[in-house]
This record gives sequence, structure tokens and C-alpha cells, in this order.
Amino acid sequence: MKVFFAGHNNFGNRGCEALIRSVTQLVSTQVPGAQFVVPSQRQDLDARQWPGYRSAGVQFVEAAPFPKKLRLWHWSRRLLPAVEQLGRPSHRLGGPLAHAMAGSDVVVMTGGDTISLDYDLPSLYDHAGYIDNARRMGKKTALWAASVGPFSKKPHVEQLMKRHLSQYDQITVRESATYAYLQGLGLSTVVQVTDPAFTMMPEAFDLAGLLPQAPEGIVGLNVSPLIRKFRDPEASRDELDREVATFVRNLHEKSGYAVVLLPHVGPLDGGTYNSDHAYMQGLMEKYQLGGPKVVLAPANLNAAQLKYLISHFRFFIGARTHATIGAFSTGVPTLSIAYSVKAKGINRDLFGDLPVVLDTPKVSAETLAEGLRSLERSEGEIRHLLAERIPVWRDKAAVPAQMLATLIR
Repeated sequence: MKVFFAGHNNFGNRGCEALIRSVTQLVSTQVPGAQFVVPSQRQDLDARQWPGYRSAGVQFVEAAPFPKKLRLWHWSRRLLPAVEQLGRPSHRLGGPLAHAMAGSDVVVMTGGDTISLDYDLPSLYDHAGYIDNARRMGKKTALWAASVGPFSKKPHVEQLMKRHLSQYDQITVRESATYAYLQGLGLSTVVQVTDPAFTMMPEAFDLAGLLPQAPEGIVGLNVSPLIRKFRDPEASRDELDREVATFVRNLHEKSGYAVVLLPHVGPLDGGTYNSDHAYMQGLMEKYQLGGPKVVLAPANLNAAQLKYLISHFRFFIGARTHATIGAFSTGVPTLSIAYSVKAKGINRDLFGDLPVVLDTPKVSAETLAEGLRSLERSEGEIRHLLAERIPVWRDKAAVPAQMLATLIR
């Protein structure tokens, strides 16, 4: 069996890397010898990130640039908003990518929340276009452990995406909120599972210099430039930076904790766009947060290494969803800084009513401190709950692979 991964083009987002690593392992368990086609904008950098990709059956192929047709459509709808109501633009793949898809048995859409409005309509329609191409080629298609929508803010988009989703041969979703939403749209064959990254094994490496000593242990913190987008104007964003810096300073000066700042998204070529490392490094420099009890993890760790590092924390606070999944699945009590239904849905399914989610617009030194106090109060309960539930969630994460093996027979 050969699987083509849609919804993916680089490992800069370690969550995307975690999904590819996890799905390939799960499928290979069900179908020994399975092969995988992974689109990549920089095959050299992605290969460096995962040296064992060949033994996992992975072949990188040049990713397609963003379609010109969608760029023109986006430009047109900005000039004439009514254009958006006229339908969903699609596009055709060409070159090596189309050839690779044609030679595959099944096209799997990964990416967690790519089928949503979180990244605007051009991104949504670009991802949907891969499935359009697969259907024209007669390929089986699967949406794997996704968070979908909601599209209710744009009813015309909701109807288009309902029609699009009904064309998948297999849909699995990773939280109950998405499951209920798609059931409400009449998509009755949807199966609820869990995120495949719960199954990714940590990769041990030398932690020298990355585990500062403190009487209360280590708090891992992942904050990203993404959370600044929920503040407007710029003065409010600067205030957010100050609040995060104050929280970090109080942790190691007043609370007896050490802090490891953990980047989880950032370009592999060292660029700064959407880089957690660059953002947190800027906070350290601007607010003079350096010292023996505050460490910024390197920018070049892969997803499995980051999971290994996270497993050594007493507590974790994270804005990136897959960073928090890395913590959950290694038994670390975690506060999620949530900007969308996906993080809230996963937390609700895993923890019920435990106060383990902080809405992104409410982030401040005090709310972060209160979130940590909540973890402290419930530490034993959370650790017990994770020890009990994570094995079950790993089993559920394997269900899409079992379904896929049946689908292509």
C-alpha cells in the first residue's frame, strides 16, 4: 500500500511532523511494508529532521506552490466580497506531485485542523483541492483524526464543505465537539478517535544544560507569536509580552521553579516567521529573563526529542496543541492556552471539567499563575487520570489505521 499525505508540506511545525511520524507508524503496524509519500517544500531540511525516514517507508516529494488560481480568487474576493458566495474554487495538481498522487493507493488528509476557518478560506480551499484531485484520479480518500470547522459563521461555506466532506471514503475526528458538529450536518459515518500524536514515542538525547535545577522542579512554557494576534492594537500586544515575562520572572524568583521555554513551531531554515523560538528569545532579551533557572530550548529539536524533553517537566503550559499533546501523553499535568475549539475539545474529552484551559485573550501574569496553582492543587488527580486514560487514547488513535487497511483491500 502506498499512502499520499495531503495537508502537509514541511516539518517546521513539529505538530505536523508528529502527525506524519505517528500515522506512518500506525499504518505500518497494520500493513507491514507500507510506503508513504510526503510533500516537502525543503526535502533536505525535512530529511535532516527525521534521519530515519527511509526506514519508515517515507519518500519526500517536492510540494506544490500555493495555487495561482486561489491567489487570484483571494484578490478578487477582497475587491468584490460577493465573489465568495459564488462557489468554491478548485485547482489541479501538476508535475511530480500529481505523478506521486497518481501512483498512490489512498490519499490521507492530515494536519489536525486544516479543514477549518482558522487559516482563512484560501488555505481551506487549497487543502480541499487535494481531495478534489484524488477523487478525479479515482483514489480512496481519508480524513485522519481531524478537528473540522465549525463553518457556521459562513453558511455558504458550511454547505460547500458539507458536500466536500461527504465525498471522503473515511472520516475520523479527534474530539467530541467535531463529532457532534459533523453529525449535525448529517455526516453519519464519522468515527471519533484520538490524535495520532498520542502514540509517538519520545526520542532520548543528551539533556545537558536543558534541565535547570530548582526546589519545586521545572515548569515548561510554550508561548508563540500566534497568541499576539488575539490582541489589538500593538500596545496591547506589548502588554501581553510584559505579562508573559512577568510570569516567567515570578516563577523562578518567587515560586521556586525553574523554567524551560519550549519552541514547537518555527522554520527549519532558521527564519523568524511564526517562530516560537524567535519570539521567546526576543522576550528573554527584551525583559532580561536569562539566568541559571531560565533556559530556552534549541530551535532545531525534532518532534520526538521535544516530547522527550517535555517528559522531564513537573508542569507544562502550552499554546501549541501538539506541544500539549506531547505533555499529556507523557503524564505531565498541563495548562492549555487555547485559541480554538480544537484545544478546548481535546481537553474537555480528556479532563472533563478540570480547569486546565486558559482562553488565549485572557492570558496575563495572574491568569497564568492561577492556572499553575490549579495544576498544583490537582496534580495527583491529573497524573492518576493521565496514567489511566492515555493507554486507552493510544488504542483509539490506532483505529483509523485499522479502518484504512480495510478501505484499500
